[in-house]
Amino acid sequence: MRSLAAWCIRHRLIVVLAWVVMLIASFAMANGVGTSFKNNFDLPSTESTRAFNELKAAYPKVSGDVERIVFEVPAGHQVTDPATKAAVQSMLSQIATLKGVGTVQSPYDPTGVAQISSNGRIAYATVTFDVPGFDIPMKEATRFVTIAQSADSSTLHVAVSGQVAAQANPQKVGGTLPGIILAGIVLLLVFGSIFAMALPLISAAVALGTAYGIVGVLTHSLTIPTFATQLMLLIGLGVGVDYALFIVTRHRQGLIAGRDVSSSIITAVDTSGRAVLFAGVIVCVALLGMFALQISFLFGMAVAASIGVAFTMLAAITLIPALLSYIGPRVLSRRQKKKLATSGPRIVGAGTTGFWARWAGFMQRRPIIPAVVALTIVVILALPFFGMRLGNADQGNDPQGTTTRQAYDMLAVGFGPGFNGPLQLVAVTTSPEQQAAFTAAVEKVGTTPGVASVSHPQALPPKDGKTVMVATVVPSSAPQDKGTTDLITNLRSTVLPAALQGTGTTVLVGGITAVFVDFADTISSKLPLFIGVVVLFSFLLLAVVFRSLVVPLTAAAMNLLSIGASLGVMTAIFQHGFMGSFFGVSRAGPIEAFIPVMMFAIIFGLSMDYEIFLVTRIHEEWLRTGDNTTAVRNGLAATGKTITAAAFIMILVFGSFIFGGELIIKEFGVGLAAGVIVDALIIRMAVVPSLMQLLGKANWWYPRWLDKITPRISVDPDHEGFDVGEESEVDLEPLPS
Repeated sequence: MRSLAAWCIRHRLIVVLAWVVMLIASFAMANGVGTSFKNNFDLPSTESTRAFNELKAAYPKVSGDVERIVFEVPAGHQVTDPATKAAVQSMLSQIATLKGVGTVQSPYDPTGVAQISSNGRIAYATVTFDVPGFDIPMKEATRFVTIAQSADSSTLHVAVSGQVAAQANPQKVGGTLPGIILAGIVLLLVFGSIFAMALPLISAAVALGTAYGIVGVLTHSLTIPTFATQLMLLIGLGVGVDYALFIVTRHRQGLIAGRDVSSSIITAVDTSGRAVLFAGVIVCVALLGMFALQISFLFGMAVAASIGVAFTMLAAITLIPALLSYIGPRVLSRRQKKKLATSGPRIVGAGTTGFWARWAGFMQRRPIIPAVVALTIVVILALPFFGMRLGNADQGNDPQGTTTRQAYDMLAVGFGPGFNGPLQLVAVTTSPEQQAAFTAAVEKVGTTPGVASVSHPQALPPKDGKTVMVATVVPSSAPQDKGTTDLITNLRSTVLPAALQGTGTTVLVGGITAVFVDFADTISSKLPLFIGVVVLFSFLLLAVVFRSLVVPLTAAAMNLLSIGASLGVMTAIFQHGFMGSFFGVSRAGPIEAFIPVMMFAIIFGLSMDYEIFLVTRIHEEWLRTGDNTTAVRNGLAATGKTITAAAFIMILVFGSFIFGGELIIKEFGVGLAAGVIVDALIIRMAVVPSLMQLLGKANWWYPRWLDKITPRISVDPDHEGFDVGEESEVDLEPLPS
C-alpha cells in the first residue's frame, strides 16, 4: 500500500488522466453499443415454469407474457360507440403485426363480451406474446406501448398493464443529486474546507460514472435488471464517499501531526487505505455470494453493485492520493492551518478531550449499561422482521402518472382487483378421460373460496398425441395480497390433487402471479445457504486479518443484529403501513422477495466496513500498547467522529432515495438507512466497544497452531508500534507547499 501510494503521488498526472480516460471510454462504449437491461426470472424447477414450458411446447403463441390494453371513456359515452370502436380496432391491428406478439383478443370479438365492464365504460384487449415479458428488449416494449397509446384522445383514455409495459416505462428514480448535495454539506461541516469536501465527491462521481458505463455494456452479455444501475448508484455513492472520507481524514491528521504532504498521504493509504481495501473486498464478497443461490435474476444485480463498490474502492486508494498531492496543505481548514502555525504539530484522534474521548471513558467505567440499552433498542426494532411476508408488489403501487398504475386502477374498478393477476391452469392430456378430468377440476376450482371467476377450459391444437388444456382463474384478491398467495398454495396442495385423484392427470398452476410466488419460495429456501456462505467467508477473512477468533465472531453476531433491525424497520413501514404516508407508501403489502437477500449482502458488507475501521484502529493501539483497555478507549476516541460523520453521510444518501422513484428503491433506501443508523451509531459506537472492554485480552486470542498455518494478511501497517508522526520509508521529492 505504501508503494502504491508513492507511485500515485509520483505519477499523479498519469493517475488522474487514466481515470478521466476510463470514464470517457466507458460512456462512449455504452452509448455506442447501447444497453439491454431486462428482468429475467428463470426458475427451472418450479411449477409456474413447468406450466410455461408446456404451453411453449404446445402452442408458442400463447406461452409468453400477457398484457392488457385498457380503455376507458368519459361518463355519457360507451366503449362500443362507433368512433371509439374504430380507433381501438385500428390500433389493435397495428399491435398484431409487432414482433413477438402471438395473439390479440379484442373486446369487440364475439367471444370477448366479458372484456367490457358492466357499465360499458371500461374495456380491455388481451395481447399475448410468444416469450416472457422479461425477455422482450426495452426498445420493442417501448414501441408496443407507444402504438397502444396512440389511440388515446379526449374521449378515450388508453393505458397498458403487464411486464412489457413496466419495462417500456422504467420509473425515474430520484435521490442521486439530492444525495450528492447533502453529502457535500456534511463534508463541508466536517472538514471546514472546500477542497477536502470536494475530494470524496469527485472520487465517487468518477468511479461510479465509469462503473455505470461498464455495467451498461455488460447488459449485452449478462441479464441485468432495469433498476440495477439505480441500486449501484445508491450503494456506490454511500460507500464511495465514506471510503474517501476515511483516507482524507487520516491524511489531515498526518499533516496536523507535522508530516509533509507526501509522507502523510502514504501514511493515510497505508492505514485507512488498507481498511478501505479490505472493507470493499468484503462488500463485494457479500454481494457476489448471491451466486450461491443459483437464481439468475440476482446475478446481474450482484455484479452491477459489486462493480460500483470495486471502482469506488480503487478510486479511493489511487485517485484520492493523486488529488491530495495536487491540493497539498489546502486540504486543511483555515482554523487548522492557523492552529498548526501557532501551536505546532500535535497528534490527533486519541486525546483525552472531546465528546468521543469522554464517551470512551464512560464505557470503560460502565461497559454493561450502554451494551444492554443498545441491544434492547436493536431487538425492539428487529421484532417485526419475524412476521415478514415475501412476495411481489403489484402495479397498483406504481406512481399515479404511470400507464401501468392507470391500467391497474381501471381494471380494478371495471372487473375487480384480482383481474390484475390472473392464474393459469395448465394440463397435458393424452385421452378424452383426462380432458374430462381437467374440466371437472376447473369446475371445482370455480367453487373454491378466494376465486372470483374461472374461464371455460380451452384445448390447444394437439401435438405428438398430446393436447394441452388451459383455463384462466381470476382471484377475488389483488395479486400482492396474502389471500392470493394462500389461494395458489391451496389450489396446488389441496383442491387440485383432490379433484384429480385417480385420474392420472396433473394440473399446473402458472401465470405471472404464480411466478412471483414461486420466486419468493425459492429464495426463502436458499437463504440459509447464502447467509452461511457469506458469514463463514467473512469470519475466516477477519480471523486471518486480526489474528483473533473472538473479534470476527463478535462481528458476525453484531452484523446479523444490524440486518435484523433494518429488515424489521422495513417490514413495519412497507408491510404493516407504519408511517406509510410519510414514506410515500400508498398500499401496504409484502416485501419484495429478493430484497432480504440483497439487504443482507449490502448491510453485512457495510457493517463490516465500520467494524474494520473501528477494530483496525483498536488493533493498531493494541499492537502499540499491549493494553486492551487503552486500545479500546483510544481506538474509539480516534474513530468515533469519523465513523459517525461517514454514517451520517450514508444515511442522507440512502434517505434521499426514499422520496422519489419506484417502491423497490424506496424499500432499499429505508432498509439501508435504518441499517446504517443501527450499525454505526448503536452497535459500533456502543455494543462492540463495550463487549471488547468486557472481554479484555480474550479479544486477541488466536491459537498458536492456527497462527502457524494461516497466511498473514494485515490491515495494520507492516511495522509494529506505528505512530501517526513516524517518517515515511518511501523516498519522494518534497511536494510544493
